[in-house]
Amino acid sequence: MRTKVEVRDVVKRFRWEKKGKQHDLLALDGVNLEIAEGEFVSVIGPSGCGKTTLLRIVAGLLSIDGGEVRIDGEPIHGPGRERAMVFQSFGLFPWKNVLDNVKLPLVVRRMDQGRADELAREFIEKVGLDGFEDAMPHQLSGGMQQRVGLARALVTDPEILLMDEPFGAIDAQTRELMQEELLRLWSDSGKTVMFVTHDLDEAVTLADRVVVLTRGPGRIRTSIDVELPRPRWDYDVRAEKAFTEVRHEIWQMLREDLEQEKEILSDD
Repeated sequence: MRTKVEVRDVVKRFRWEKKGKQHDLLALDGVNLEIAEGEFVSVIGPSGCGKTTLLRIVAGLLSIDGGEVRIDGEPIHGPGRERAMVFQSFGLFPWKNVLDNVKLPLVVRRMDQGRADELAREFIEKVGLDGFEDAMPHQLSGGMQQRVGLARALVTDPEILLMDEPFGAIDAQTRELMQEELLRLWSDSGKTVMFVTHDLDEAVTLADRVVVLTRGPGRIRTSIDVELPRPRWDYDVRAEKAFTEVRHEIWQMLREDLEQEKEILSDD
């Protein structure tokens, strides 16, 4: 399978000044990651390990201090049309209705108004919100708002979908429904997905492969294949032995990092 995303020896530092003193934080230290075309990869790790930083780098929203990121073999130098990002905060414009929020990226690209409306309505229907085109964001539940955000990301037909804990702000039941909806959309489209989450069950449920980052500064600790049958919305994935085994393996790694962090804090 063709490699879609390549992260090579990526280093990221954050520098700031406070009260006349210079501060320097090494967030990512030599990260190497490859994601194949059409692959669904979850990224998980302890808080502060650099998951979101890595995702924003792949999106072209953050510069790097070393290494490079390639899409289809070409180095990136910022955001690109082949990538779209879905954030945890819904990021909807409160003064725009559902239709106008979804078609905004098409308007920015100066697409014909009629075609933009047609495409926006198509993706509103795909995420299960047909009939809500004229609704304002404040009239929608959290899950519905996130569906709007997903439709807005998909409407431009990106090759790569970058998702930063997109279901973290919605309730548990709606979260499971959104996971199923995402799996259906991904199955239909064959897009490449990089999905950052702090939820271990979610990471295993969705992904072909789970990438585990170390406690900061972030490095790739391991990459684990998830050998569960697809599609995964028509049976209880969490009841499968393979699910339990993968979850346990990843949890042991995360637990080790958490215990090490506790020891460091207690020593301080």
